[in-house]
Amino acid sequence: MVSLKERTRRMGIWLLPGLQVKRWLSLVLVGMAMITMGLAIWIDLRPIFRTGQLLEGAITTVARAIPNDTSGPLVLVVGLTFIVWGLRGALTSITEVLVPDGEAPDLANRLLTHRRLNRGAKIVAIGGGTGLSTLLRGLKHYSNNITAVVTVADDGGSSGRLRREFGALPPGDLRNCLAALADEEKLLTELFKYRFPDRPAESESSLGGHSFGNLFLTVMAEISGGWEKGLAAASQVLAVRGRVLPATLENVTLWAELEDGTRIDGESQIPESGCKIRRVGCLPAAPKALPRVLEAMAEAELILIAPGSLYTSIIPNLLVPEIADALQKSTAPIVYVSNLVAQKGETEGLSVSDHIKAMEAVVGGPFIQTVLVQKETPGVNLIPVDREILAFMGLQVVGADVIERVGTTGVRHHSRRLARVLMHWYGRKLQQLRRAS
Repeated sequence: MVSLKERTRRMGIWLLPGLQVKRWLSLVLVGMAMITMGLAIWIDLRPIFRTGQLLEGAITTVARAIPNDTSGPLVLVVGLTFIVWGLRGALTSITEVLVPDGEAPDLANRLLTHRRLNRGAKIVAIGGGTGLSTLLRGLKHYSNNITAVVTVADDGGSSGRLRREFGALPPGDLRNCLAALADEEKLLTELFKYRFPDRPAESESSLGGHSFGNLFLTVMAEISGGWEKGLAAASQVLAVRGRVLPATLENVTLWAELEDGTRIDGESQIPESGCKIRRVGCLPAAPKALPRVLEAMAEAELILIAPGSLYTSIIPNLLVPEIADALQKSTAPIVYVSNLVAQKGETEGLSVSDHIKAMEAVVGGPFIQTVLVQKETPGVNLIPVDREILAFMGLQVVGADVIERVGTTGVRHHSRRLARVLMHWYGRKLQQLRRAS
């Protein structure tokens, strides 16, 4: 049972600025007044005159029985009560249809949130793996204008099989990002993660080991006429806040050259080498960027390099020459969200500045202005933050508590906390720019 106070609060939300509802209700009232005036002119005022006489008599009778300073306000209150009652009934009926079962916020709250998110910053987040989806999960509470640019170099597991069997883009990271940006994230994540069980060897089923989300996106791409259209259609079906785009539509194979001169082909094989990586590249050597990715980067107000595997999640996006060029030409603030701990087989022994230097080597020069790092935390062996070198490189270092514990020893980024720190920093950056101009 909803209390009277809560009902009053919900009705009050409809009076808040930004909903774009009051203007339409006012237009309806003006229209009703004009209809009344038109009818009065059309019928030459005769019925209106008689009705006016009856109303005058009724008002005179009430005024004689009850003093004017009491009867006037009383009638006003009764009239306003009828209006509020009627509006509440109409809006409740609409809410019951659009937001069934009372599980979601009421319609006014949804409209207010929708308007606020639509006015949010234009953000481009680049990366792959769990780091990018973790970042997106928090950012979606601050803007609907998010573009996730996702690596397509994955060749392992279900994604690798679909890539080999159907020539499809590896859908795993795309799937995780769509789930992270969806309204019903928890249910959708569980659905997308579901893997069909492996069958006995004699079984003819080829679904074993595939995740439902990977199959869903592959089918959407097939029936929509391409991955770009398929992802757009999937975003509509899943009520995604923002959009998810592959860095390129080309069939990219990642390779790495190790310190001992060995070359390894395949994204899934690189972390297994156990040797320090000297450099990475891809085949084809210069894949074409998706045009909509370049458009988003040109319009971006904030560009984020998400945390993730340096050589297998972040750098594959930078190996697309047009994306690297767009990063260097961008006038938007570019922030790198540093990884928390070193990754075995990839970044052991590297500092935060080493990560940034590896990215700059691929892009062809400096492009990051700010790096967000976790503040020193007792009991956690974080990637070394070499502040003096970072300052020498001209980078602003923002330290904040953005982690959450996993089990007894593990840590990961906390989605909401990470997004809150980034958007607070961005808000202060905007204020500084406005003062400077």
